[in-house]
Amino acid sequence: MSKSNPTLRILSADEKRLAKMLKALGNPVRYEIVQILAERKACITGDLVDCTTLAQSTVSQHLKVLKEAGLVSGEINGPATCYCLNSSAIQWMKTQIDNWLPDCCR
Repeated sequence: MSKSNPTLRILSADEKRLAKMLKALGNPVRYEIVQILAERKACITGDLVDCTTLAQSTVSQHLKVLKEAGLVSGEINGPATCYCLNSSAIQWMKTQIDNWLPDCCR
């Protein structure tokens, strides 16, 4: 049995994109990875593993989620992948958040 809720509207493509980004950042590890990438500009996976207490496979999974959300990009550099923030996506997200809920909290 499905529940019908006429008060919920269908999200636009931009709203879905923003929700996916915010969901990715909702995890403390991924939030920290984004902060590390912002500070260092670029890191290989091993550098990010060294900044955490997590296994390489776990860090790689978090990077995959961030990449799928469009927040980071990865470039294969020999046997390693070098990750950096997707600056245009981060700027887009910041603009969307700034414009979100325009009638609230002003």
